[in-house]
Amino acid sequence: MHQSPRCGAHTRRGTKCQSPAMPNGRCRMHGGKSPGAPRGNQNALQHGRYTGRAIRRRREIAELLRSMRRLAKDI
Repeated sequence: MHQSPRCGAHTRRGTKCQSPAMPNGRCRMHGGKSPGAPRGNQNALQHGRYTGRAIRRRREIAELLRSMRRLAKDI
């Protein structure tokens, strides 16, 4: 850890930042957004509620319920 590349951005005191650098060359304070999780990270998938397939299915079910309510109201 001691030999990892350093950020080097100028701090308010005028010295260089000594925090470890991210892949973009700056630390988490001076480098903007974090690079985030790698694409296709299966560790981040917890329950699948917000996958495209699940969202489409919920919308289809909601539309079926609406049409059934309209039909029941007409009868």
